[in-house]
Amino acid sequence: MKKIIIALSALLLASCFDSGDAKAKEVALGKTVFNKNCASCHGKEAVGLTKNWKQTLPNGKYPAPPLNGTAHAWHHSPKLLLSTINNGGAKLGGWMPAFKNELSEKEKQATLDYLYSLWPKDIQQKYDRRFK
Repeated sequence: MKKIIIALSALLLASCFDSGDAKAKEVALGKTVFNKNCASCHGKEAVGLTKNWKQTLPNGKYPAPPLNGTAHAWHHSPKLLLSTINNGGAKLGGWMPAFKNELSEKEKQATLDYLYSLWPKDIQQKYDRRFK
């Protein structure tokens, strides 16, 4: 009986560590996808490339906003964020291309997980209360 309890405890503990490890792998994948597809417009570590992302550029388009929790991305539902990734940002006044056929569902979700990991804890908590 003692061996069974020890074995079950070990399995339970292993599953706890595996889920954290799985999340870390998703975030790492998201960072890779972001760096390859998004950083050229949204900046390294999603800090943006311009100070005033709310002001249109000379071409009339908005610059890509920071996605690190300092702009408005965290105000949007996961569904809307995925829609923007899928359909691009032209409808929103930007020029972000659509990634619907460029990225897998796993890559899109991993990118959102990476961005979430960049947000300050208080922003994560507000987002969780609102959408999770």
